[in-house]
Amino acid sequence: MAPHFVDFSVVDCEAFTREPQERCIRSKRHLEFDGLEKPSKRRRSVGCTDAAETPVAKERSIESIIAAVERLSTEPRLVADGSRENTLPTISGKHKDLNAITPETMSRVLEGAYDDSVDQLTVIDCRYPYEFEGGHIKGAVNLFTKQAIKDFIHNSVTSSEKNHVLIFHCEFSSERGPKMYRHLRSLDREINIDTYPKLNFPEMYLLEGGYKAFYESDRSHCFPQSYKPMLQKEHSADLRHFRVKSKSWAAGDNPRHRTCASGNATKLCF
Repeated sequence: MAPHFVDFSVVDCEAFTREPQERCIRSKRHLEFDGLEKPSKRRRSVGCTDAAETPVAKERSIESIIAAVERLSTEPRLVADGSRENTLPTISGKHKDLNAITPETMSRVLEGAYDDSVDQLTVIDCRYPYEFEGGHIKGAVNLFTKQAIKDFIHNSVTSSEKNHVLIFHCEFSSERGPKMYRHLRSLDREINIDTYPKLNFPEMYLLEGGYKAFYESDRSHCFPQSYKPMLQKEHSADLRHFRVKSKSWAAGDNPRHRTCASGNATKLCF
């Protein structure tokens, strides 16, 4: 099996080495959560400089993060929080940083071949509504904006005891699907920033080749059994409208998808 790459979000190791007093001061500042609501203020308690802030506790936190990063980088079959191996067989697709599956594997998932390991499945179709209405995978949800992805992650009830698998795609899984995959993972990392590498959705995949490839492979799982390309003359007005709508949230957005260094601290980005 071809290897695939594990994705990481920002890990600021400096945050675990600052003095307790400084950390308490910094906690008053507003944090940027890439469109998420700002966390509500908490009442300051005696525990602010309690045992959780002792040098020993900080050192253990750093060691735990380093161990998690090393494990995720050396064991590619693990899901993104390192808790278990991927349920589905993956391939090395166009986007090397994302878990990709074939249309054949998608069919097997829909036919229940992995029901003993997958407690819940959500197929996220990132195409524009007129494409979705023209034919989609049965049971899929149409989420094509970052706001829709944010609403989805906030409205979903997850549990570490249940395996909720997400599969993203667009027409070719070339641009829109991968972008939404990365955005949800970025939001998930931000939500769980204090408990790295914990995630609400640790197991996610990208359908290689997108809806077009799946439709050509097995249209029996599509409804209606048709395929409407994004570029169609009769939908040129719709295309302009939904492109503007899908890009309207981009203002002020600053996605972090690369490894970057600041001083002596190295940050693993997404």
